[in-house]
Amino acid sequence: MKLQNMNAANPIGVFDSGVGGLSVLHEIRRALPGEDLLYVADSGHAPYGDKSRQFIEGRSTAISEFLVSRNAKAIVVACNTATGAAVTTLRSRFFMPIIAMEPAVKPAVEHTKSGVIGVLATSRTLAGDNFVKLFARYGEDVEILGQACPGLVEQVEAGDLSGDQTRLLLERYVLPLLEQKADTLVLGCTHYPFLAPLIQEIAGPTVAVIDSAAAVARQLRRRLEVGNLLADRAEAGTECFWTSGEPGKAKSLVSQLWQADIEVCVLPD
Repeated sequence: MKLQNMNAANPIGVFDSGVGGLSVLHEIRRALPGEDLLYVADSGHAPYGDKSRQFIEGRSTAISEFLVSRNAKAIVVACNTATGAAVTTLRSRFFMPIIAMEPAVKPAVEHTKSGVIGVLATSRTLAGDNFVKLFARYGEDVEILGQACPGLVEQVEAGDLSGDQTRLLLERYVLPLLEQKADTLVLGCTHYPFLAPLIQEIAGPTVAVIDSAAAVARQLRRRLEVGNLLADRAEAGTECFWTSGEPGKAKSLVSQLWQADIEVCVLPD
């Protein structure tokens, strides 16, 4: 599928398995205040972490086709799991900038003093080719501990960012990493930055907690500059939101995480 009439005035499309990609959207808005943004939360099919590669690839393709139909000039795959399962297919299918996620292993390796970093991610992300390559590229001089975190995406999708159940899950995943001397934690899922305050509280002030959202926003800006696709206007850009989940629940949750009262439309089948 080839995008027609792509120009700088067109919006940027962003999608995730659910609301986690809003952490990336925040950074995109900060880096590109004049751009119009389209966001799709595939909450009706979240989490992706326990789905097959074929299913994730199919959903990612369908959502990208929807964003292209809305004249998106670039697509940000704001989901580590979807990146691992589908980004190669998306880049072969769509002739436009496709910006993908990568766990912030490189900056973590540069930051660590203990030589041990922990990566909190979904099981599928940790088992994917992208992470295996990151491990091989940066794991020679440091110890990289992958920690699968089942249940955390569901807690964020439920809007529970600091409750007892969320704290218990995080303690189960974070404390063993600290016991193994990890002094840097990588948030390898876009849902997890919304849990960063609680993760930092559990880990303590001497442990660094980092994610890759700001780096993705910078890469998006670079790609738009190279393609002469940056919006040329002074006024603030707009945001539009869609969900494959229940729209009433999505409106409440997205408004909570976006920190504004917004409307959420139903994603067409």
